[in-house]
Amino acid sequence: MATYLDTQAPPRVELTAADRALAQALQINGRASFRELAEVLGVSDQTVARHWARLRSSGALRVLGLTDPLRLGESPWFVRVRCTPDAAESIGRALARRTDTTWVNLISGGTEISCSVRTPEPSRGDTLLLQRLPRTPRVVDVAAHCLLHVFFGQNLSSINKTGPLTPEQAAALAPPAAPPPPAESGPAVGLDSADREMLDLLARDGRAPVGELARATGLSPSTVRRRMAELRAEGLLYYDVEYHPDIVHRAFRASLWLEIDPARLPEAGNALAAHPEVSFAAAVTGAANLFAAVDVPNAQFFYRYVTESVATLPGLRHTATAPIHRTLKGPGPYLPPAPRPE
Repeated sequence: MATYLDTQAPPRVELTAADRALAQALQINGRASFRELAEVLGVSDQTVARHWARLRSSGALRVLGLTDPLRLGESPWFVRVRCTPDAAESIGRALARRTDTTWVNLISGGTEISCSVRTPEPSRGDTLLLQRLPRTPRVVDVAAHCLLHVFFGQNLSSINKTGPLTPEQAAALAPPAAPPPPAESGPAVGLDSADREMLDLLARDGRAPVGELARATGLSPSTVRRRMAELRAEGLLYYDVEYHPDIVHRAFRASLWLEIDPARLPEAGNALAAHPEVSFAAAVTGAANLFAAVDVPNAQFFYRYVTESVATLPGLRHTATAPIHRTLKGPGPYLPPAPRPE
């Protein structure tokens, strides 16, 4: 099956105001029915269905059902791979095709790769990070940082901050708040084979029909609905909207690696998460213990953001930046299919 990696010039799809309202609604509640979405958006069911069909078939966006690795006792990592100048894209494409990677980006003018990697168990974290990547030809250096806490991201994205829905509309769609992440004692949620089959399908299509999920898992439709609700209430399952890279991101994107006084890290992380420019923020291991992805209109705006907003973060000791050149893979484990021709 073809993917965006194999598409030389994917069609650009502009989001209208109605499209953005629907995208924000789906970011809040990815499995809301057309009727529920229509009630909140103030349009007909048929209008919502028509907008969704156009956006999905054009490759503009898709809804994904994803899992929190910390809820599964897995180890999530941020990895930076420095390559020889001619190798970053080919190695990045290979990483993007792996199901244990997400958010594969070419950074620093396309000479480095950044990506997120999740490993099934902490003891197996060196399988990709410490063994295979450093021995890959034309890889110069690998740096890995374990994710410790997410301040903004996962089920939240930039459209939660900038979308057109009113607070009342957003609240009408919002699911119950999930409990805090599990303690050091281990995973809070256990999964059986049916759960894993269902979650694998949702990672490909977060709005997969209940009947399709029931056939794949061997469960009844009512059991599928109940189990999805349980996993979501427990904070393991969440829904995210993946956009085609050409339609959402602003002209200048960058990664921030900040060194924060450990005593001020929660305060700084929460302050950073509130910035409208920030699409992701998390505490990580290493000297640079706060990571963020930033999306702004241009380099001049980024300069003002770093020197004005970032500079005032509590406990800030050091700042490093890396411009994002190109996104090869988004939030899900599977690459999206190429858009269907109209």
